[in-house]
Parts: sequence; C-alpha cells; structure tokens
Amino acid sequence: MTLQDVDDEDAYSRTTAGTTDLHTAEASTPGPLHGVAAARESWRPRVVHEAVPMNLLEAEKAAAQLLMALGQPVHSPHMAETPRRMAQAYAELLTVGAFDFTTFPNTEEYDELVLVHGIPLRSLCEHHMLPFVGVAHVGYLPGSRILGLSKFARVVDFFSHRAQTQERLTKQIAEHLRQQLEPRGVGVVVEAEHSCMSVRGVRAVGARTVTSTLFGALRDNPASRAEFLSLTRRGPVA
Repeated sequence: MTLQDVDDEDAYSRTTAGTTDLHTAEASTPGPLHGVAAARESWRPRVVHEAVPMNLLEAEKAAAQLLMALGQPVHSPHMAETPRRMAQAYAELLTVGAFDFTTFPNTEEYDELVLVHGIPLRSLCEHHMLPFVGVAHVGYLPGSRILGLSKFARVVDFFSHRAQTQERLTKQIAEHLRQQLEPRGVGVVVEAEHSCMSVRGVRAVGARTVTSTLFGALRDNPASRAEFLSLTRRGPVA
C-alpha cells in the first residue's frame, strides 16, 4: 500500500470491488513553501482508492433487467423508479471516500494501549451483495507517532465501502495501520450481523460473526493481548 496526494478535501473515488492501491505523490510546488508542503505530506498523507468508473445508467438498466427476470412489475407506477434507486444505493455503498491520514509526534512517549471502541461499520457481502452491519474495535500501542482519533473511523469506513468479506476487511484495517503508522502493536476486532444469513437461507436472525487480527505486541505479548481483547468485550462507558 502507498499514498496519493489529492487537492480536493471532499473528493470521492468511485470504485467497485477492486484491489486497493495507495501511493504518495512527491510535492511538486517549488519555492519557499516547498519544504513546508513536503513536511506536511510526511504526517498528513491523503488516502485514496484507485477509481474504477461507474456507469449508473447501465447499472439502472441492469437492475431493471434483474427485477423483470425475477418476475417483478418494474413498469408499474410503484416500481418505476426502483431500478434507478437500486443503482444509486449500490453506488453509494461502493463509493470509497478519500481522507487525510493525520498523525502527530508522540512527544509524551505514550506507550500504553489506545483503543477506539464500537466504530459503526457497514459493508456488502461479496457473495450475495447483501449488507453486513456491526462495529469495529481498533487499538494500537504507539511508536514514534500517534494517530488522530477520528482517523480510526475513517480507515474502517475506507475499507468497508466495497464488496467484502468480514475476514478480509478485518485484516485490511489492521494491515493499513501497521504499515502506515508503524506502531509497536495493532489489533482489530469486528463484530457484524450478515443479512445474507439473517434474511435468507438459514435465517439466523441476531447471529453475529466476530473476526480479529492482531500484530506485534498485541499478538505476541500475552498480557497486552489479554488487555486488548478484554477491553473489546466491554460495553460502552455509561
């Protein structure tokens, strides 16, 4: 993974289920501010997903064909706009937002666990294209830099907005933090309910799937591992 600079703070890359490819662009602005810009890029790189262009018109036509093939009255007044809504809904779920991965020097040399508990998560099961919804618990043991707290939610959202498996999603979040933040340890636990098994098939309503990925001291040190997993099992603070 690499990182790319994007000028527009609100820019969104459109994608389907492709491979994430991130990279860092070298500062190109000459002059006295060149060093400032270069320094900024070292602690606030822009994270984007390589875009695969969407064709909403073709998606709407395909949605209409799917519904008709399933015997649905697409041409009735009640469903006339349904293909368009379907296409736009999936486009929204599969659109990956860009963000700044902002870090700060760990000047206090903080070396204890940082955990963000209960980050809302929604994604699409790539096997049935039905949503799975839950929460992510993300923690790390800081090294030389600390991460802006809102960026934990941004990273979760970044990897959720695509056709996914929960196992891959969990590992991608952890891998990204390990590679870009270089902490002494990182851990991710994801809990989610999959509509592909709650509204169809076995119809196991309320069943939740739990996945985890741990690296560094949170994997290898028994005490740190136990502390992290214990805190992820706790409910929100009252």
